[in-house]
Amino acid sequence: MLKWIDLPPVWLIGALALAWWQAQNYTLGLSFGGAWAEFAGGVLVGGGLLLTLLAVYEMRRHRTTIIPHQTASALVTTGIFSRSRNPIYLGDMLVLAGLILRWDAVMSLPLVPIFVWIIERRFIMPEEDRLRRAFRMEYARYMQKTRRWI
Repeated sequence: MLKWIDLPPVWLIGALALAWWQAQNYTLGLSFGGAWAEFAGGVLVGGGLLLTLLAVYEMRRHRTTIIPHQTASALVTTGIFSRSRNPIYLGDMLVLAGLILRWDAVMSLPLVPIFVWIIERRFIMPEEDRLRRAFRMEYARYMQKTRRWI
């Protein structure tokens, strides 16, 4: 049961719930400033969703898993993965930042680096270790050529 709870979308939903609660109940009179924040938030959310969709498409095209705790059957280095080794996690981070802006949840901004830290420790580092063991030199070349985030 725990392996199904310990997934990146669950961490994202938790961070989003906390940000939404903060925006509704604990503003301290702070604000990002209206329309520009809503627009920027919308752009970030849209960009995050687009990154995620492009990554899922590419992983499905290569017939490999998108489940973080499973070993990949193929090393995906094409499409959006030629720009970022972790476009889904980058997309999650953009969605979180965007909704914090849209909800005017100023006090929740620290959730963004906290979320990134959790994702790196719980998912990215173990995934990289599995990929390093499975694809050896091919993965080493990919790591040299493509950055972890952007």
